[in-house]
Amino acid sequence: MTVVHPIKLAWITNGGTGAQNYDEFADDAEITDIIKGNPHSALAVEMPHLAPESLGKSFLESLPDAVVRLQRDQAEEKYRQAEHVVVLYRISAPGEAPAYGLWSMVETGQISTSADEPGLVIRNEDVFISKVRERVALAESVGALLSPVLLLQTGRGEELHAALAEAIDAAGEPATTDVDGAGRTHAIWPVGPGELQDRLLALAGGGELVVADGNHRSLAAQTGGLERFLAVVTTPASVFIQPYNRLVSELPASLDELLERLRAAGATVTELPRVAQLPIKGTIELYGGGRTFAVELPADPAGTSVENLDHALVERILLRDALGLDAGDKRIAYIGGDYPVEWLRGEVESGRAELAILIAPVTVDDFVEVNLERLKLPRKSTWFTPKARGGLVVADIR
Repeated sequence: MTVVHPIKLAWITNGGTGAQNYDEFADDAEITDIIKGNPHSALAVEMPHLAPESLGKSFLESLPDAVVRLQRDQAEEKYRQAEHVVVLYRISAPGEAPAYGLWSMVETGQISTSADEPGLVIRNEDVFISKVRERVALAESVGALLSPVLLLQTGRGEELHAALAEAIDAAGEPATTDVDGAGRTHAIWPVGPGELQDRLLALAGGGELVVADGNHRSLAAQTGGLERFLAVVTTPASVFIQPYNRLVSELPASLDELLERLRAAGATVTELPRVAQLPIKGTIELYGGGRTFAVELPADPAGTSVENLDHALVERILLRDALGLDAGDKRIAYIGGDYPVEWLRGEVESGRAELAILIAPVTVDDFVEVNLERLKLPRKSTWFTPKARGGLVVADIR
């Protein structure tokens, strides 16, 4: 019996509502600008306090505005209803192999976060509880899920990839397309009840599903008591992992003091005669005050594979021990792979940040090893690309 199911009542976009997911931005002002340019963007519902007309309100205070916006979009036929559907999904761009996925609902009770917790859906990252609470409150207010959890099918990924490609080739023109900021085209095709839907659901739920993006959304479904959550089930051949760096807006100590504290903790610190670049695994690079440093943080010989990942060492040794910052401190910004190293250097050079921390991307081998051990990755350590776009398929949960 598959753990992946059709969407009982879906709202399928007619165009103009697609958006990056709410947690993919380095600066809230970017979200406000997007909503200003397109009031029907799903971000106006997902991040209601950042819509131009709601600025100054808190997230919770803005939830009634989110309800009004979604109802307005539905009334103005920005979406159309579909019942008991799955939705074929293709992301394509010139020079890139197409990525495939299946919009569907997945059983929340299948989520597993440790080796002794049964379930086919593996959540693998620590989360920020405040963000989870916001997602729960939003779902309860609007009665819908607008952003999917991206799940990687590890058991029958190759079969699912081939089946989705075949189904899309045979489906003709897509129901809707949407182009993201990187120039990728997101295309969708609803599939109603029948043999094809059954076959795709069986493949999508035919093995362990790893959360590639959406750890907060999946936990919010659990916390909010939802039986199922909105997901895009994708395949290993459809995604790759980009870097996930950090910016510190204000250092609690001087840069020289930070470097001395790192040396005292056993780190090797070397100043480099160039601007910072993305490092190789096992070394991080720091950029601040116009200077670049390569830093090898000391691993814990008794630690697990997760505890010795570069992202974990940065969180534990650099941020917590050397700077005294909790991972959720507002002075730390988590910058995904859509933002290049040049952009991070620019933030430091402009004075908007005091330190850029550049970290090599988690490898696919590391990602698989961690998940097989049912361990959790450090917060914000894997930036999968391409990401599923929010606001294309909305699941009504009322």
